[in-house]
Amino acid sequence: MAYATSNPPKLVSQSIGGGPKIWLYQSADVVGDVDAAGYFTNGETLGMEIGDRVIVYDTATPLVTDCWVSAVDTTATVTQDA
Repeated sequence: MAYATSNPPKLVSQSIGGGPKIWLYQSADVVGDVDAAGYFTNGETLGMEIGDRVIVYDTATPLVTDCWVSAVDTTATVTQDA
């Protein structure tokens, strides 16, 4: 499936002392889709920054995966923790 801006990641924790923000993203998309380059088409507008954590909850499986923002331009790319 594709990302829909009507279901954006939710900011659950602001940056403290310059640290990363924490986001929660819930979707039926598998993490392999979510961590594709540029998946979040409005990442910059949302305020995502490199190093932010993204908790990805696959509602279809269900499965939770910890990811981080690895690139931001007008989109955002998240990368799965190894």
